[in-house]
Amino acid sequence: MAWKTINPQEVSVPTLHSYLQSVIAPRPIAFASTIDKAGNVNLSPFSFFNIFSTNPPIVIFSPSRRVRDNTTKHSLENVLEVPEVVINIVDYNIVEQTSLASTEYEKGVNEFVKAGLTQEPSTIVRPPRVAEAPAALECKVQQVIPLGTQGGAGNLVVCEVLLVHLKEEIFDEDGKISPFKADLVARMGGDWYCRVQGESIFEIPKPLQTKGIGVDKVPTHIRESNILTGNNLGRLANVENLPTTEEIEEFRKTPSVQNILQNFENQPLELARELHLLAQVYLGKKEIMNAWKVLLM
Repeated sequence: MAWKTINPQEVSVPTLHSYLQSVIAPRPIAFASTIDKAGNVNLSPFSFFNIFSTNPPIVIFSPSRRVRDNTTKHSLENVLEVPEVVINIVDYNIVEQTSLASTEYEKGVNEFVKAGLTQEPSTIVRPPRVAEAPAALECKVQQVIPLGTQGGAGNLVVCEVLLVHLKEEIFDEDGKISPFKADLVARMGGDWYCRVQGESIFEIPKPLQTKGIGVDKVPTHIRESNILTGNNLGRLANVENLPTTEEIEEFRKTPSVQNILQNFENQPLELARELHLLAQVYLGKKEIMNAWKVLLM
C-alpha cells in the first residue's frame, strides 16, 4: 500500500489547509450571526465547528486568521466586542445562500441582506437568527482562545448554549429529530459539500448497554474470510452471545440454507463461500444472529 506522507513544516499553509480540509470531513457548519458594539450585524459560515459538551452545553467554532494577509474576520472582531452569537444550522434549502454569505464584504455590510435571508429577533442574545434555518442556538461567548498569530491560525470561540430553537417540521412521529427531515449539509474540501440524505444515512447500533465479543473472539475461519469485510466482522463482533447449537441446527431447515448445503455438499470451499455470501445478505438485513447461525454451520 502506497502512502503520501506530509510534514506540515515542509508544505505551504494553503497546501496543508487543502489536505486537512479534504480528509477531516464532512464538517458541520456554524452559520454564525454576530453583532458589533455599533449594532452592525454580521453573518458568516464556519466549518471548524462542533459540540464539545452537553452539561454545560458548549459548542466551539473557529474563525481563522486569513492566510494571505493575516487579517482577522469580522465575526471574530464582533464576539470580542459583543460576546454573543447565534449558531444557525445549515440545511440543503439554504446552502447556496450560506456560501454567498461567506463573501468577504466590507465591515458594516449585512450578509443577511446580501444572501437574501430573514433576520429573526433572538430571545436572549442581541444578534438575530436566520429564520430559514432548521435550528438555531442562542449562545453566550465564554472565551476566545487564539491558537497562534500567523495567517491560518484559528481562534476558538467557546460558546455556552442558552436557548435552542428547533423547527417542528424536522421531528418525526416519535418526537425525535429525523435526519431525513432535517436535510443537513456539511463541508468537504475545496468547493465540495455533502448532503445528509438518502443512502448517505445509515444506522449502526451503539454498544452502550452491551459488550460485544470483539473481532478477536470471532472464529478464525470467519475472521479470515475472503468474502466478509471489516464492517461485516465489526457487526458480527458486536454481540454478547453466539447462537446455541440447537438454534443453529433448527436454522439448517431454512430453505435457502438447505439449498446451499445440498448443492455444495461435496465442495467444501464453494460451500464455505456460499454460506459466507448468505451470511452477508443477513447482515445487510440487520439479522445478525441469523448470519451467525449460517457462519457456524
